[in-house]
Amino acid sequence: MATKDSNGKELENGDSVQVIKDLKIKGSSSTLKRGTKIKKIRLTSSDSEVECRIGKSTIVLKTQFLKKV
Repeated sequence: MATKDSNGKELENGDSVQVIKDLKIKGSSSTLKRGTKIKKIRLTSSDSEVECRIGKSTIVLKTQFLKKV
């Protein structure tokens, strides 16, 4: 099954996505603001999650909060 964003568009490795909702990052005091653009995502073994780098840390995001740019 393909990994899809909140609008149903298929995501691939290296795509750029945008956050559609403010997200708190677990284990950190920071928040990902709505509209934040993330480049070069990596697909995971789960269809509902992608990996990406924010600053120097790698985080996993649910695809339901992302849209392809």
